[in-house]
Amino acid sequence: MTKFLVPGVASAVVGVVLGAAAIFGATAVAADNTRPDIDRSGNADSSVLNQVEYGSR
Repeated sequence: MTKFLVPGVASAVVGVVLGAAAIFGATAVAADNTRPDIDRSGNADSSVLNQVEYGSR
């Protein structure tokens, strides 16, 4: 009986630990949800939404 019980319990423990690590890792990755700062260093007279337009329309 212990021939199957010990590996089964060890496998269950490893599965729980890996599952918890995956959940906490995915939560940490998803929590990084900040927006980057907008670069407003462009020339306002020659750009629309900070994107330079070449030529006339």
